[in-house]
Amino acid sequence: MKNCDECGRSVMGRVDKKFCSDMCRNTYNNRLNSSSYNIIRKVNNQLRKNRRILEQLCPEEKNKTTKSVLTAKGFDFTLITNLRPTLKGSIYHFVYDYGYLELENDFYLIVKDKRLEK
Repeated sequence: MKNCDECGRSVMGRVDKKFCSDMCRNTYNNRLNSSSYNIIRKVNNQLRKNRRILEQLCPEEKNKTTKSVLTAKGFDFTLITNLRPTLKGSIYHFVYDYGYLELENDFYLIVKDKRLEK
Protein backbone atom coordinates (compact mmCIF):
# COMPACT_ATOMS: atom_id res chain seq x y z
CA MET A 1 0.00 0.00 0.00
CA LYS A 2 1.27 3.45 -0.92
CA ASN A 3 1.21 6.59 1.28
CA CYS A 4 0.08 10.10 0.27
CA ASP A 5 2.99 12.33 -0.81
CA GLU A 6 1.49 15.24 1.19
CA CYS A 7 -0.02 13.93 4.43
CA GLY A 8 1.30 10.36 4.64
CA ARG A 9 -2.11 8.64 4.89
CA SER A 10 -2.67 5.49 2.85
CA VAL A 11 -3.78 5.99 -0.73
CA MET A 12 -6.59 3.87 -2.15
CA GLY A 13 -7.32 3.49 -5.84
CA ARG A 14 -5.11 3.36 -8.90
CA VAL A 15 -1.59 2.02 -8.61
CA ASP A 16 -0.01 5.28 -9.83
CA LYS A 17 -2.08 7.53 -7.51
CA LYS A 18 0.15 9.80 -5.35
CA PHE A 19 -2.34 11.65 -3.14
CA CYS A 20 -5.26 10.64 -0.97
CA SER A 21 -7.41 13.63 -1.98
CA ASP A 22 -7.63 16.66 -4.25
CA MET A 23 -6.88 18.88 -1.27
CA CYS A 24 -3.57 17.07 -0.61
CA ARG A 25 -2.67 17.22 -4.32
CA ASN A 26 -3.40 20.97 -4.47
CA THR A 27 -1.53 21.69 -1.22
CA TYR A 28 1.50 19.74 -2.41
CA ASN A 29 1.64 21.48 -5.81
CA ASN A 30 0.99 24.95 -4.35
CA ARG A 31 3.83 24.48 -1.88
CA LEU A 32 6.11 23.14 -4.60
CA ASN A 33 5.48 26.09 -6.94
CA SER A 34 5.10 28.91 -4.40
CA SER A 35 8.67 30.21 -4.60
CA SER A 36 8.67 30.59 -8.39
CA TYR A 37 5.19 32.15 -8.31
CA ASN A 38 6.32 34.67 -5.69
CA ILE A 39 9.06 35.94 -7.99
CA ILE A 40 6.63 36.32 -10.88
CA ARG A 41 4.04 37.98 -8.62
CA LYS A 42 6.59 40.51 -7.30
CA VAL A 43 7.82 41.43 -10.79
CA ASN A 44 4.27 41.82 -12.14
CA ASN A 45 3.24 43.94 -9.14
CA GLN A 46 6.21 46.27 -9.65
CA LEU A 47 5.53 46.54 -13.40
CA ARG A 48 1.92 47.51 -12.65
CA LYS A 49 3.16 50.04 -10.09
CA ASN A 50 5.63 51.49 -12.61
CA ARG A 51 2.83 51.85 -15.17
CA ARG A 52 0.51 53.54 -12.66
CA ILE A 53 3.26 56.03 -11.76
CA LEU A 54 3.89 56.89 -15.41
CA GLU A 55 0.14 57.19 -16.03
CA GLN A 56 -0.25 59.60 -13.08
CA LEU A 57 2.63 61.75 -14.25
CA CYS A 58 1.49 61.83 -17.89
CA PRO A 59 -2.17 62.89 -18.07
CA GLU A 60 -1.72 64.04 -21.69
CA GLU A 61 0.21 62.42 -24.54
CA LYS A 62 3.56 63.52 -23.10
CA ASN A 63 5.01 65.21 -20.03
CA LYS A 64 8.35 65.88 -18.35
CA THR A 65 9.39 64.92 -14.84
CA THR A 66 12.55 64.37 -12.84
CA LYS A 67 14.26 61.22 -11.67
CA SER A 68 13.74 62.25 -8.05
CA VAL A 69 9.96 62.44 -8.53
CA LEU A 70 9.89 58.97 -10.10
CA THR A 71 12.11 57.51 -7.39
CA ALA A 72 10.07 59.11 -4.59
CA LYS A 73 6.92 57.45 -5.93
CA GLY A 74 8.63 54.04 -5.91
CA PHE A 75 9.48 53.69 -9.61
CA ASP A 76 11.90 50.82 -10.35
CA PHE A 77 14.07 51.67 -13.38
CA THR A 78 15.27 48.06 -13.71
CA LEU A 79 11.86 46.67 -14.72
CA ILE A 80 10.50 47.48 -18.18
CA THR A 81 8.52 45.56 -20.79
CA ASN A 82 10.32 46.68 -23.95
CA LEU A 83 12.74 49.12 -25.55
CA ARG A 84 11.98 51.27 -28.59
CA PRO A 85 14.79 53.07 -30.45
CA THR A 86 14.06 56.29 -32.34
CA LEU A 87 15.41 57.34 -35.72
CA LYS A 88 17.74 59.78 -33.94
CA GLY A 89 19.28 56.98 -31.87
CA SER A 90 17.52 57.65 -28.58
CA ILE A 91 15.96 54.72 -26.72
CA TYR A 92 12.56 54.82 -25.04
CA HIS A 93 12.04 52.42 -22.14
CA PHE A 94 8.44 51.20 -22.07
CA VAL A 95 6.27 49.77 -19.33
CA TYR A 96 3.36 48.44 -21.35
CA ASP A 97 1.87 51.50 -23.10
CA TYR A 98 3.85 54.23 -21.26
CA GLY A 99 7.43 55.02 -22.11
CA TYR A 100 10.13 57.29 -20.82
CA LEU A 101 13.21 58.84 -22.38
CA GLU A 102 16.13 60.01 -20.29
CA LEU A 103 16.96 63.65 -20.99
CA GLU A 104 19.69 65.92 -19.62
CA ASN A 105 20.03 66.87 -15.93
CA ASP A 106 18.00 63.90 -14.60
CA PHE A 107 14.87 64.91 -16.50
CA TYR A 108 12.64 62.33 -18.18
CA LEU A 109 10.13 62.67 -20.99
CA ILE A 110 7.10 60.42 -20.43
CA VAL A 111 4.95 59.44 -23.42
CA LYS A 112 1.86 57.34 -23.98
CA ASP A 113 1.84 54.99 -26.97
CA LYS A 114 -1.51 55.63 -28.65
CA ARG A 115 -0.92 52.79 -31.15
CA LEU A 116 -1.90 50.23 -28.50
CA GLU A 117 -5.37 51.75 -28.01
CA LYS A 118 -7.70 49.72 -30.21
